[in-house]
Amino acid sequence: MAQPEVLEIGLGKLIAPEGSRKERVRVGRGIGSGLGKTAGRGGKGQTARAGKGRPKGFEGGQMPLYRRSPKFGFKNPTRRVFDVVNLDAIEGNFENGATVDMEALQAKGLTRTSAVLLKILGDGALTKKLTVKAHKFSKTAVQKINQAGGQVEEVRIPGDKQPEAK
Repeated sequence: MAQPEVLEIGLGKLIAPEGSRKERVRVGRGIGSGLGKTAGRGGKGQTARAGKGRPKGFEGGQMPLYRRSPKFGFKNPTRRVFDVVNLDAIEGNFENGATVDMEALQAKGLTRTSAVLLKILGDGALTKKLTVKAHKFSKTAVQKINQAGGQVEEVRIPGDKQPEAK
């Protein structure tokens, strides 16, 4: 019984497949090569020179598109985004005497879990006596919560300066 032929495998025995490796084109080596004289760069001018120094978006001296197009807008790096909740949503989701704060609203799915600041708006009627804690309130929200016998507690916004006592 003949033993099977064992193939030796190693980095030194690797051979590239036929046609996978091309020799680099040597330009500027005579007219017989097809890429002699100007070496495929055309005749004279900025693009024929070494480095081909032109910035991205250059349009030959014409005003480039990115400079022609209008710029607008401003992203305020210190802007504060409030999650807003209306009183009708609070009315439908909380029992009489409950405390409504950011954690309770997030647990009920009324605010985003990534929300940092909360504002209560006065849309809808409120009949339940609730203690509402938020960073901001609209005037109508404060009025309706107080009319229902509830309490309004304004939570300090993180990073805000405390008002000076007179």
